Amino acid sequence: MALRRKLARGAPKDSSLDQRVPIIYNDAMTERQKEILFAIIEQYAEVASPVGSVTLAKLFNVSSATIRAEMARLEEAGLITQPHTSAGRVPTDTGYRFYVNQISEVDTPDKLDRSARAIEARVNSLHSEARRAIRVAVDSLVELTGNLGLATIGDQLYLSGIGNLFSQPEFLEHESMQAVARLLDNLEPWLREAEPNAPLSVFIGSENPIGASSRATLIISKFRSPYSDKSYIGVLGPTRQSYSKVMHLVRRVGAMLEETLGEE
Repeated sequence: MALRRKLARGAPKDSSLDQRVPIIYNDAMTERQKEILFAIIEQYAEVASPVGSVTLAKLFNVSSATIRAEMARLEEAGLITQPHTSAGRVPTDTGYRFYVNQISEVDTPDKLDRSARAIEARVNSLHSEARRAIRVAVDSLVELTGNLGLATIGDQLYLSGIGNLFSQPEFLEHESMQAVARLLDNLEPWLREAEPNAPLSVFIGSENPIGASSRATLIISKFRSPYSDKSYIGVLGPTRQSYSKVMHLVRRVGAMLEETLGEE
């Protein structure tokens, strides 16, 4: 099964990813439970609606009753939840954190490598124009991930793709929009004060220190630029993310910006 390649055995140990929610479920969970959790997360990222037992039963070639029993155990562990009377389940922030901590970049799809190389070509063509290069990198992340893109350029925060963010179903309600707006208002001063030091940082939903109620995920990469040794680039979107793809692209873009601009 394709999901199996993403489990913990090949995952890189990156403290920036696992420091916020300790993995306390790993030993107690079976491989099938992990794969069901991963399937729920990935299906939900695609369809934006709760994932039911019938869909999963077809995917795993077992009975719906078996899937429901496994989903009940995942729900007891706080990794998935039932948002309403629907039979489907969605991941919790804790479930997403478990998933993110176990993602392996060993098997990077060729399509992602091509996308990263395309961004690199654009950035390299602007190596003597740091501001434009960073903006082009952000705009490319917006195009490839469907999220809001952001970067610090000196003391300013460059944002692109705000329409992407507020077109997501999670942010159509007034309260959700307000929570995300507050997060954006405070993001630049928070980055300047907190100065996340890891090459890649992922803040999921309630983990966001300036937007715990926003239901948003912030994925940022630190890089060295002519403006600062701690510049940042990344994306902001719903917790319902294609984490493997987005994390890979953000990490790669941060690294290529540092390589291209860091020596100036």
